[in-house]
Amino acid sequence: MTQSDSVPCDAVGRRIIYRDEYGTVRFVGTVPSAPGIWLGVEWDNPERGKHNGTHEGVQYFQCSHPTGGSFIRPQKANFGVDFLTAVRDRYGQEGNQGIQDCRGNPLLWGKKPIEFLGSQDVKQRWFDALLVVSVSGCQVSHVKEEEEISEVCPNIIELDLAKNLLASWDKVAQITRQLRKLEHLDLSQNKLAIISNPVSLSDAFANLKALAIQHNGLTWAQVLECAPMWPVLERAHFASNAISELERPVGVLQSLTLLDLSSNPLADENQLVHIAYLPRLEQLILSNTGLTSLHFDDVQQDGKTAMFPKLKFLAIDKNQISEFSTVNELNKLQSLEQLKFSDYAMVEREKNAKTVRQLIIAKLGRLSVLNKTEISADERKGAELDYRKKFGMDWLKAGGHQDPEKNRPNKEFCAEHPRYQSLIEKFGPPEVFEMEQQKLFALKDQLLVLTIRCPDNPDQKLLEKKLPDSMTIQKVRGLLHRLLKIPGAELKLTYISSKMDVEIDMDNDLKPLSYYSIESGDCILVRW
Repeated sequence: MTQSDSVPCDAVGRRIIYRDEYGTVRFVGTVPSAPGIWLGVEWDNPERGKHNGTHEGVQYFQCSHPTGGSFIRPQKANFGVDFLTAVRDRYGQEGNQGIQDCRGNPLLWGKKPIEFLGSQDVKQRWFDALLVVSVSGCQVSHVKEEEEISEVCPNIIELDLAKNLLASWDKVAQITRQLRKLEHLDLSQNKLAIISNPVSLSDAFANLKALAIQHNGLTWAQVLECAPMWPVLERAHFASNAISELERPVGVLQSLTLLDLSSNPLADENQLVHIAYLPRLEQLILSNTGLTSLHFDDVQQDGKTAMFPKLKFLAIDKNQISEFSTVNELNKLQSLEQLKFSDYAMVEREKNAKTVRQLIIAKLGRLSVLNKTEISADERKGAELDYRKKFGMDWLKAGGHQDPEKNRPNKEFCAEHPRYQSLIEKFGPPEVFEMEQQKLFALKDQLLVLTIRCPDNPDQKLLEKKLPDSMTIQKVRGLLHRLLKIPGAELKLTYISSKMDVEIDMDNDLKPLSYYSIESGDCILVRW
Protein backbone atom coordinates (compact mmCIF):
# COMPACT_ATOMS: atom_id res chain seq x y z
CA MET A 1 0.00 0.00 0.00
CA THR A 2 1.25 3.50 -0.76
CA GLN A 3 0.34 6.97 0.42
CA SER A 4 -0.37 7.86 -3.19
CA ASP A 5 0.19 6.24 -6.54
CA SER A 6 3.84 7.29 -6.58
CA VAL A 7 4.95 7.56 -2.94
CA PRO A 8 6.03 4.40 -1.05
CA CYS A 9 4.67 3.95 2.47
CA ASP A 10 8.23 3.97 3.84
CA ALA A 11 9.30 6.99 1.78
CA VAL A 12 10.71 8.99 4.72
CA GLY A 13 14.32 7.94 5.10
CA ARG A 14 14.47 6.40 1.62
CA ARG A 15 17.20 7.39 -0.84
CA ILE A 16 16.24 8.86 -4.21
CA ILE A 17 17.87 10.11 -7.39
CA TYR A 18 16.64 12.99 -9.53
CA ARG A 19 18.55 14.36 -12.51
CA ASP A 20 21.70 12.52 -11.37
CA GLU A 21 21.52 14.12 -7.91
CA TYR A 22 21.25 11.84 -4.86
CA GLY A 23 19.26 12.70 -1.76
CA THR A 24 17.33 11.40 1.25
CA VAL A 25 13.59 11.92 1.74
CA ARG A 26 13.00 13.73 5.05
CA PHE A 27 9.35 14.74 4.65
CA VAL A 28 6.21 13.59 2.82
CA GLY A 29 3.08 15.71 2.96
CA THR A 30 1.37 18.91 2.01
CA VAL A 31 2.70 22.45 2.02
CA PRO A 32 -0.11 25.02 2.55
CA SER A 33 1.07 27.43 -0.13
CA ALA A 34 1.06 24.75 -2.86
CA PRO A 35 -1.55 22.00 -3.43
CA GLY A 36 -0.77 18.28 -3.59
CA ILE A 37 1.84 15.99 -2.03
CA TRP A 38 5.46 17.11 -1.77
CA LEU A 39 8.70 15.37 -0.86
CA GLY A 40 11.13 17.24 1.34
CA VAL A 41 14.60 16.10 0.25
CA GLU A 42 18.00 16.59 1.85
CA TRP A 43 20.46 16.49 -1.04
CA ASP A 44 23.94 14.97 -0.82
CA ASN A 45 25.16 18.01 -2.75
CA PRO A 46 24.05 21.04 -0.71
CA GLU A 47 24.39 23.27 -3.78
CA ARG A 48 21.42 21.39 -5.24
CA GLY A 49 19.17 22.56 -2.39
CA LYS A 50 17.60 25.89 -1.54
CA HIS A 51 16.99 25.92 2.23
CA ASN A 52 17.39 23.93 5.47
CA GLY A 53 13.89 22.41 5.43
CA THR A 54 12.15 25.62 6.44
CA HIS A 55 9.56 27.15 4.11
CA GLU A 56 7.75 30.42 4.86
CA GLY A 57 8.77 30.24 8.51
CA VAL A 58 7.67 26.60 9.05
CA GLN A 59 10.27 23.86 9.72
CA TYR A 60 9.12 20.82 7.72
CA PHE A 61 12.35 18.82 8.08
CA GLN A 62 15.95 19.31 9.15
CA CYS A 63 19.16 19.34 7.11
CA SER A 64 22.80 19.15 8.11
CA HIS A 65 23.58 22.01 5.70
CA PRO A 66 21.72 25.36 5.56
CA THR A 67 21.08 25.02 1.82
CA GLY A 68 20.83 21.23 1.62
CA GLY A 69 17.03 20.91 1.28
CA SER A 70 14.26 21.48 -1.21
CA PHE A 71 10.78 20.24 -2.13
CA ILE A 72 10.05 18.18 -5.24
CA ARG A 73 6.99 16.41 -6.57
CA PRO A 74 6.89 12.63 -5.94
CA GLN A 75 6.71 11.74 -9.62
CA LYS A 76 10.15 13.33 -10.17
CA ALA A 77 11.83 11.09 -7.59
CA ASN A 78 13.34 7.75 -8.57
CA PHE A 79 13.14 5.42 -5.54
CA GLY A 80 15.25 2.76 -7.26
CA VAL A 81 14.85 -0.92 -8.09
CA ASP A 82 15.14 -4.17 -6.17
CA PHE A 83 18.41 -6.09 -6.13
CA LEU A 84 17.44 -8.97 -8.40
CA THR A 85 16.01 -6.61 -11.03
CA ALA A 86 19.39 -4.89 -11.18
CA VAL A 87 21.25 -8.22 -11.42
CA ARG A 88 18.98 -9.51 -14.18
CA ASP A 89 19.22 -6.24 -16.09
CA ARG A 90 22.98 -6.37 -16.00
CA TYR A 91 23.64 -10.08 -16.39
CA GLY A 92 20.72 -11.35 -18.48
CA GLN A 93 16.95 -11.33 -18.40
CA GLU A 94 14.77 -14.36 -18.01
CA GLY A 95 13.01 -15.21 -21.25
CA ASN A 96 14.61 -14.22 -24.53
CA GLN A 97 14.74 -10.50 -23.87
CA GLY A 98 17.89 -8.64 -24.80
CA ILE A 99 20.51 -8.17 -22.09
CA GLN A 100 20.29 -4.64 -20.67
CA ASP A 101 22.48 -2.32 -18.64
CA CYS A 102 21.34 -1.01 -15.28
CA ARG A 103 19.53 1.91 -16.92
CA GLY A 104 17.43 -0.43 -19.06
CA ASN A 105 19.32 0.23 -22.28
CA PRO A 106 20.03 -2.84 -24.46
CA LEU A 107 23.63 -4.01 -24.73
CA LEU A 108 24.67 -4.14 -28.38
CA TRP A 109 27.10 -6.21 -30.43
CA GLY A 110 27.70 -3.83 -33.28
CA LYS A 111 24.15 -2.71 -34.07
CA LYS A 112 22.39 -5.86 -32.88
CA PRO A 113 21.07 -6.33 -29.32
CA ILE A 114 22.62 -9.18 -27.35
CA GLU A 115 20.02 -11.82 -26.50
CA PHE A 116 20.13 -14.43 -23.77
CA LEU A 117 19.05 -17.67 -25.45
CA GLY A 118 18.57 -21.13 -24.03
CA SER A 119 16.33 -23.10 -21.71
CA GLN A 120 15.42 -21.91 -18.23
CA ASP A 121 17.82 -24.50 -16.83
CA VAL A 122 20.70 -23.10 -18.91
CA LYS A 123 19.90 -19.59 -17.76
CA GLN A 124 19.81 -20.68 -14.12
CA ARG A 125 23.21 -22.34 -14.50
CA TRP A 126 24.46 -18.98 -15.86
CA PHE A 127 23.29 -17.21 -12.69
CA ASP A 128 24.65 -20.02 -10.53
CA ALA A 129 28.06 -19.40 -12.10
CA LEU A 130 28.13 -15.74 -11.08
CA LEU A 131 30.91 -15.34 -8.51
CA VAL A 132 31.75 -11.65 -8.97
CA VAL A 133 28.79 -9.28 -9.42
CA SER A 134 28.76 -5.51 -9.88
CA VAL A 135 25.56 -3.50 -9.81
CA SER A 136 27.36 -0.27 -9.00
CA GLY A 137 25.28 2.78 -9.89
CA CYS A 138 22.24 0.65 -10.75
CA GLN A 139 19.88 2.42 -8.29
CA VAL A 140 19.45 -0.63 -6.03
CA SER A 141 17.35 0.37 -3.03
CA HIS A 142 15.63 -2.70 -1.61
CA VAL A 143 14.81 -6.39 -1.83
CA LYS A 144 11.48 -7.42 -3.32
CA GLU A 145 11.58 -11.13 -2.57
CA GLU A 146 14.31 -11.80 -0.06
CA GLU A 147 14.19 -15.58 -0.25
CA GLU A 148 14.61 -15.62 -4.03
CA ILE A 149 18.16 -14.21 -4.00
CA SER A 150 19.60 -17.43 -2.61
CA GLU A 151 17.82 -19.36 -5.35
CA VAL A 152 18.83 -17.14 -8.29
CA CYS A 153 22.50 -16.32 -7.59
CA PRO A 154 23.64 -18.23 -4.49
CA ASN A 155 27.37 -18.39 -5.25
CA ILE A 156 28.35 -14.72 -5.27
CA ILE A 157 31.69 -14.21 -3.52
CA GLU A 158 32.35 -10.58 -4.45
CA LEU A 159 29.60 -7.95 -4.69
CA ASP A 160 29.85 -4.28 -5.70
CA LEU A 161 26.89 -2.23 -4.44
CA ALA A 162 28.63 1.15 -4.65
CA LYS A 163 26.68 4.32 -5.48
CA ASN A 164 23.19 2.93 -5.08
CA LEU A 165 20.09 4.00 -3.15
CA LEU A 166 20.49 1.76 -0.11
CA ALA A 167 19.39 3.75 2.93
CA SER A 168 20.24 1.54 5.91
CA TRP A 169 22.28 -1.43 7.03
CA ASP A 170 19.21 -3.60 7.46
CA LYS A 171 18.44 -3.09 3.74
CA VAL A 172 21.97 -4.28 2.92
CA ALA A 173 21.55 -7.24 5.28
CA GLN A 174 18.40 -8.34 3.46
CA ILE A 175 20.62 -8.88 0.42
CA THR A 176 23.77 -10.28 2.00
CA ARG A 177 21.96 -12.65 4.36
CA GLN A 178 21.00 -14.69 1.29
CA LEU A 179 24.59 -14.77 -0.02
CA ARG A 180 26.24 -17.19 2.37
CA LYS A 181 29.48 -17.34 0.38
CA LEU A 182 29.95 -13.55 0.22
CA GLU A 183 33.49 -12.48 1.19
CA HIS A 184 34.03 -9.11 -0.54
CA LEU A 185 31.54 -6.22 -0.39
CA ASP A 186 31.73 -2.63 -1.69
CA LEU A 187 29.20 -0.20 -0.21
CA SER A 188 30.97 3.03 -1.13
CA GLN A 189 28.87 6.14 -1.82
CA ASN A 190 25.82 4.86 0.03
CA LYS A 191 24.49 6.82 3.00
CA LEU A 192 23.54 4.03 5.38
CA ALA A 193 21.56 4.63 8.57
CA ILE A 194 22.81 2.56 11.52
CA ILE A 195 20.20 0.46 13.34
CA SER A 196 19.97 0.46 17.13
CA ASN A 197 21.43 -3.03 17.57
CA PRO A 198 24.01 -3.62 14.79
CA VAL A 199 25.23 -6.94 16.20
CA SER A 200 21.81 -8.41 15.37
CA LEU A 201 22.82 -8.23 11.68
CA SER A 202 26.12 -10.10 12.13
CA ASP A 203 24.66 -13.27 10.62
CA ALA A 204 24.26 -11.35 7.33
CA PHE A 205 28.02 -10.72 7.16
CA ALA A 206 29.22 -13.93 8.78
CA ASN A 207 31.87 -14.70 6.15
CA LEU A 208 32.71 -11.15 5.05
CA LYS A 209 36.49 -10.67 4.84
CA ALA A 210 36.83 -7.47 2.77
CA LEU A 211 34.67 -4.35 3.03
CA ALA A 212 34.89 -0.99 1.24
CA ILE A 213 32.90 1.95 2.63
CA GLN A 214 34.38 5.00 0.92
CA HIS A 215 32.92 8.47 0.33
CA ASN A 216 30.15 7.72 2.85
CA GLY A 217 30.80 10.51 5.37
CA LEU A 218 31.56 8.01 8.16
CA THR A 219 33.25 8.97 11.42
CA TRP A 220 35.42 6.49 13.33
CA ALA A 221 32.78 6.34 16.10
CA GLN A 222 30.28 5.15 13.50
CA VAL A 223 32.76 2.57 12.20
CA LEU A 224 33.13 1.16 15.71
CA GLU A 225 29.34 1.21 16.17
CA CYS A 226 28.94 -0.88 13.01
CA ALA A 227 31.95 -3.14 13.60
CA PRO A 228 30.08 -5.86 15.58
CA MET A 229 28.32 -6.69 12.30
CA TRP A 230 31.62 -7.85 10.75
CA PRO A 231 32.96 -10.60 13.05
CA VAL A 232 35.69 -11.94 10.71
CA LEU A 233 36.59 -8.81 8.71
CA GLU A 234 40.21 -8.77 7.52
CA ARG A 235 40.48 -5.92 4.99
CA ALA A 236 38.73 -2.60 5.64
CA HIS A 237 38.79 0.27 3.14
CA PHE A 238 37.44 3.41 4.85
CA ALA A 239 39.06 6.01 2.57
CA SER A 240 37.59 9.47 1.88
CA ASN A 241 35.24 9.67 4.84
CA ALA A 242 35.01 12.09 7.78
CA ILE A 243 37.37 10.25 10.12
CA SER A 244 39.34 12.78 12.17
CA GLU A 245 39.55 11.32 15.67
CA LEU A 246 40.22 7.66 16.41
CA GLU A 247 39.28 5.49 19.38
CA ARG A 248 40.73 2.15 20.39
CA PRO A 249 38.70 -0.78 19.01
CA VAL A 250 37.69 -2.94 21.96
CA GLY A 251 36.44 -6.41 21.05
CA VAL A 252 35.99 -5.46 17.38
CA LEU A 253 38.19 -5.28 14.26
CA GLN A 254 40.71 -7.58 15.92
CA SER A 255 41.10 -9.72 12.80
CA LEU A 256 42.04 -6.79 10.53
CA THR A 257 45.15 -7.32 8.41
CA LEU A 258 44.62 -4.24 6.21
CA LEU A 259 43.21 -0.83 7.17
CA ASP A 260 42.85 1.97 4.61
CA LEU A 261 42.22 5.42 6.13
CA SER A 262 43.56 7.43 3.19
CA SER A 263 42.07 10.85 2.37
CA ASN A 264 40.54 11.25 5.83
CA PRO A 265 41.22 14.47 7.79
CA LEU A 266 43.06 12.97 10.77
CA ALA A 267 43.37 15.52 13.56
CA ASP A 268 47.05 14.70 14.18
CA GLU A 269 49.54 11.84 14.38
CA ASN A 270 48.61 11.22 18.04
CA GLN A 271 45.43 9.53 16.82
CA LEU A 272 47.39 6.53 15.56
CA VAL A 273 48.11 5.19 19.03
CA HIS A 274 44.45 4.11 19.21
CA ILE A 275 44.89 1.61 16.36
CA ALA A 276 48.52 0.73 17.16
CA TYR A 277 47.71 -2.50 18.98
CA LEU A 278 45.50 -4.26 16.46
CA PRO A 279 47.15 -7.67 16.78
CA ARG A 280 47.08 -8.81 13.13
CA LEU A 281 47.40 -5.51 11.23
CA GLU A 282 49.96 -5.92 8.41
CA GLN A 283 49.03 -3.10 6.02
CA LEU A 284 48.14 0.49 6.97
CA ILE A 285 47.32 3.15 4.39
CA LEU A 286 47.49 6.75 5.64
CA SER A 287 47.96 8.57 2.33
CA ASN A 288 46.67 12.16 2.17
CA THR A 289 45.57 12.36 5.80
CA GLY A 290 47.34 15.62 6.73
CA LEU A 291 50.11 13.96 8.74
CA THR A 292 53.14 16.14 9.48
CA SER A 293 55.12 13.59 11.50
CA LEU A 294 55.04 10.18 13.21
CA HIS A 295 56.49 9.18 16.53
CA PHE A 296 56.59 6.12 18.80
CA ASP A 297 57.47 7.37 22.25
CA ASP A 298 57.29 4.06 24.10
CA VAL A 299 60.98 3.29 23.33
CA GLN A 300 64.30 5.08 22.89
CA GLN A 301 65.58 5.99 19.43
CA ASP A 302 67.48 2.72 18.91
CA GLY A 303 64.70 0.49 20.33
CA LYS A 304 61.77 -1.34 18.77
CA THR A 305 58.25 -0.14 19.56
CA ALA A 306 55.47 -2.39 20.80
CA MET A 307 53.09 -0.49 18.50
CA PHE A 308 52.00 -2.02 15.18
CA PRO A 309 53.85 -5.29 15.94
CA LYS A 310 52.86 -7.04 12.67
CA LEU A 311 52.92 -4.03 10.32
CA LYS A 312 54.77 -4.87 7.08
CA PHE A 313 53.41 -2.22 4.68
CA LEU A 314 52.86 1.48 5.42
CA ALA A 315 51.68 4.22 3.03
CA ILE A 316 52.24 7.81 4.18
CA ASP A 317 52.51 9.54 0.80
CA LYS A 318 50.76 12.82 -0.09
CA ASN A 319 51.17 14.25 3.42
CA GLN A 320 53.12 17.20 4.84
CA ILE A 321 56.01 15.22 6.32
CA SER A 322 59.13 17.30 5.80
CA GLU A 323 61.65 16.05 8.37
CA PHE A 324 63.81 12.92 8.36
CA SER A 325 63.02 12.48 12.05
CA THR A 326 59.84 10.69 10.98
CA VAL A 327 61.91 8.24 8.91
CA ASN A 328 64.05 7.62 12.00
CA GLU A 329 60.88 6.81 13.93
CA LEU A 330 59.82 4.28 11.29
CA ASN A 331 62.97 2.29 12.03
CA LYS A 332 61.42 1.51 15.42
CA LEU A 333 58.72 -0.63 13.78
CA GLN A 334 59.46 -4.32 14.31
CA SER A 335 58.24 -5.73 10.99
CA LEU A 336 58.20 -2.88 8.43
CA GLU A 337 59.32 -4.12 5.00
CA GLN A 338 57.48 -1.95 2.47
CA LEU A 339 56.98 1.82 2.50
CA LYS A 340 55.09 4.17 0.21
CA PHE A 341 56.43 7.66 0.81
CA SER A 342 56.56 9.45 -2.54
CA ASP A 343 55.87 13.18 -3.00
CA TYR A 344 57.88 13.83 0.14
CA ALA A 345 58.64 17.44 0.99
CA MET A 346 62.28 16.53 1.71
CA VAL A 347 62.85 16.45 -2.07
CA GLU A 348 62.53 20.23 -2.12
CA ARG A 349 65.38 20.53 0.39
CA GLU A 350 67.61 17.79 -0.99
CA LYS A 351 66.80 18.82 -4.62
CA ASN A 352 66.95 15.22 -5.80
CA ALA A 353 64.40 12.46 -5.36
CA LYS A 354 67.11 9.83 -5.80
CA THR A 355 69.09 11.28 -2.89
CA VAL A 356 66.02 11.16 -0.65
CA ARG A 357 65.41 7.55 -1.67
CA GLN A 358 68.99 6.64 -0.71
CA LEU A 359 68.68 8.39 2.66
CA ILE A 360 65.44 6.56 3.47
CA ILE A 361 66.98 3.21 2.51
CA ALA A 362 70.02 3.89 4.70
CA LYS A 363 67.85 4.92 7.66
CA LEU A 364 65.50 1.89 7.47
CA GLY A 365 67.56 -1.28 7.77
CA ARG A 366 64.76 -3.83 7.20
CA LEU A 367 63.07 -2.08 4.27
CA SER A 368 62.88 -4.22 1.11
CA VAL A 369 60.49 -2.19 -1.09
CA LEU A 370 60.25 1.61 -1.35
CA ASN A 371 57.53 3.22 -3.49
CA LYS A 372 56.73 -0.10 -5.18
CA THR A 373 60.35 -0.57 -6.28
CA GLU A 374 62.37 -3.41 -4.78
CA ILE A 375 65.59 -2.45 -3.01
CA SER A 376 68.40 -4.61 -4.38
CA ALA A 377 71.38 -5.65 -2.28
CA ASP A 378 73.62 -3.38 -4.37
CA GLU A 379 71.30 -0.40 -3.96
CA ARG A 380 71.20 -0.88 -0.19
CA LYS A 381 74.95 -1.22 0.07
CA GLY A 382 75.50 1.90 -2.05
CA ALA A 383 72.96 3.91 -0.04
CA GLU A 384 74.48 2.91 3.28
CA LEU A 385 78.04 3.62 2.15
CA ASP A 386 77.02 7.03 0.80
CA TYR A 387 75.17 7.80 4.04
CA ARG A 388 78.24 6.84 6.06
CA LYS A 389 80.38 9.24 3.99
CA LYS A 390 77.80 12.03 3.74
CA PHE A 391 77.53 12.48 7.50
CA GLY A 392 81.09 11.50 8.39
CA MET A 393 82.24 15.05 9.18
CA ASP A 394 79.19 15.60 11.41
CA TRP A 395 80.00 12.34 13.18
CA LEU A 396 83.56 13.49 13.91
CA LYS A 397 82.40 16.90 15.16
CA ALA A 398 79.86 15.19 17.44
CA GLY A 399 82.56 13.12 19.17
CA GLY A 400 82.89 10.21 16.78
CA HIS A 401 86.31 8.61 16.39
CA GLN A 402 87.87 5.91 14.22
CA ASP A 403 89.23 4.30 17.37
CA PRO A 404 86.32 2.27 18.83
CA GLU A 405 87.55 3.05 22.34
CA LYS A 406 87.19 6.78 21.70
CA ASN A 407 84.07 6.67 19.53
CA ARG A 408 81.46 8.49 21.62
CA PRO A 409 79.19 10.68 19.43
CA ASN A 410 76.84 12.89 21.43
CA LYS A 411 73.12 12.22 21.98
CA GLU A 412 72.03 14.83 19.44
CA PHE A 413 73.94 13.09 16.62
CA CYS A 414 72.70 9.65 17.66
CA ALA A 415 69.11 10.92 17.74
CA GLU A 416 69.44 12.38 14.25
CA HIS A 417 71.31 9.37 12.83
CA PRO A 418 70.23 6.34 14.92
CA ARG A 419 71.66 3.78 12.43
CA TYR A 420 75.05 5.44 11.99
CA GLN A 421 76.75 3.38 14.66
CA SER A 422 75.44 0.14 13.16
CA LEU A 423 76.73 1.22 9.73
CA ILE A 424 80.20 1.77 11.22
CA GLU A 425 80.04 -1.73 12.70
CA LYS A 426 79.02 -3.04 9.27
CA PHE A 427 81.48 -1.16 7.03
CA GLY A 428 83.99 0.36 9.40
CA PRO A 429 84.40 4.12 10.08
CA PRO A 430 84.75 6.45 7.07
CA GLU A 431 88.29 7.45 6.12
CA VAL A 432 89.25 11.12 6.14
CA PHE A 433 89.85 11.18 2.36
CA GLU A 434 86.31 9.81 1.78
CA MET A 435 84.77 12.60 3.84
CA GLU A 436 86.80 15.27 2.07
CA GLN A 437 85.82 13.83 -1.31
CA GLN A 438 82.15 13.84 -0.25
CA LYS A 439 82.44 17.51 0.75
CA LEU A 440 83.96 18.34 -2.64
CA PHE A 441 81.09 16.64 -4.48
CA ALA A 442 78.51 18.47 -2.37
CA LEU A 443 79.94 21.84 -3.39
CA LYS A 444 80.06 21.02 -7.10
CA ASP A 445 77.15 22.22 -9.23
CA GLN A 446 75.52 19.22 -10.81
CA LEU A 447 75.45 19.58 -14.60
CA LEU A 448 73.62 16.93 -16.60
CA VAL A 449 74.72 15.96 -20.10
CA LEU A 450 71.47 15.08 -21.87
CA THR A 451 70.45 14.02 -25.38
CA ILE A 452 67.31 15.60 -26.81
CA ARG A 453 65.40 13.62 -29.45
CA CYS A 454 62.12 14.13 -31.34
CA PRO A 455 60.88 10.55 -31.99
CA ASP A 456 57.93 11.66 -34.15
CA ASN A 457 60.13 13.89 -36.31
CA PRO A 458 63.05 11.78 -37.62
CA ASP A 459 64.38 14.69 -39.71
CA GLN A 460 65.10 16.67 -36.56
CA LYS A 461 68.76 16.25 -35.56
CA LEU A 462 69.73 14.93 -32.16
CA LEU A 463 70.73 17.66 -29.73
CA GLU A 464 73.10 17.41 -26.78
CA LYS A 465 72.86 19.92 -23.94
CA LYS A 466 74.39 20.44 -20.53
CA LEU A 467 71.65 21.48 -18.13
CA PRO A 468 71.78 22.09 -14.35
CA ASP A 469 69.77 19.56 -12.38
CA SER A 470 68.03 22.48 -10.65
CA MET A 471 66.49 23.66 -13.95
CA THR A 472 62.68 23.48 -13.83
CA ILE A 473 60.65 21.70 -16.52
CA GLN A 474 59.07 25.05 -17.35
CA LYS A 475 62.49 26.48 -18.21
CA VAL A 476 63.34 23.35 -20.21
CA ARG A 477 60.20 24.01 -22.25
CA GLY A 478 61.34 27.58 -22.85
CA LEU A 479 64.75 26.35 -24.04
CA LEU A 480 63.16 23.81 -26.40
CA HIS A 481 60.80 26.49 -27.73
CA ARG A 482 63.81 28.57 -28.76
CA LEU A 483 65.64 25.57 -30.24
CA LEU A 484 62.72 23.93 -32.06
CA LYS A 485 60.51 26.97 -32.78
CA ILE A 486 57.52 25.14 -31.26
CA PRO A 487 55.31 26.79 -28.56
CA GLY A 488 56.43 25.41 -25.22
CA ALA A 489 52.87 24.73 -24.05
CA GLU A 490 52.40 22.27 -26.93
CA LEU A 491 55.41 20.15 -26.02
CA LYS A 492 55.04 16.83 -24.24
CA LEU A 493 58.24 15.89 -22.41
CA THR A 494 59.35 12.46 -21.30
CA TYR A 495 62.73 10.87 -20.74
CA ILE A 496 64.35 7.46 -21.01
CA SER A 497 67.00 6.47 -18.50
CA SER A 498 70.28 5.15 -19.83
CA LYS A 499 70.03 2.38 -17.21
CA MET A 500 66.57 1.03 -18.06
CA ASP A 501 64.33 1.23 -21.10
CA VAL A 502 61.34 2.90 -19.40
CA GLU A 503 59.77 6.15 -20.60
CA ILE A 504 58.89 8.52 -17.74
CA ASP A 505 56.60 11.56 -18.02
CA MET A 506 57.91 14.97 -16.94
CA ASP A 507 54.52 16.62 -16.48
CA ASN A 508 55.03 19.02 -13.56
CA ASP A 509 56.39 22.33 -14.86
CA LEU A 510 57.34 23.54 -11.38
CA LYS A 511 59.63 20.61 -10.56
CA PRO A 512 63.38 20.61 -11.31
CA LEU A 513 65.04 17.94 -13.45
CA SER A 514 66.45 16.41 -10.26
CA TYR A 515 62.92 15.66 -9.06
CA TYR A 516 62.61 13.04 -11.78
CA SER A 517 66.00 11.47 -10.91
CA ILE A 518 67.26 12.21 -14.42
CA GLU A 519 71.03 11.64 -14.85
CA SER A 520 73.78 12.39 -17.33
CA GLY A 521 73.46 10.15 -20.37
CA ASP A 522 69.66 10.07 -20.25
CA CYS A 523 67.57 11.08 -23.29
CA ILE A 524 64.74 13.65 -23.25
CA LEU A 525 61.98 12.84 -25.76
CA VAL A 526 60.05 15.78 -27.20
CA ARG A 527 56.66 15.42 -28.90
CA TRP A 528 54.08 17.92 -30.08
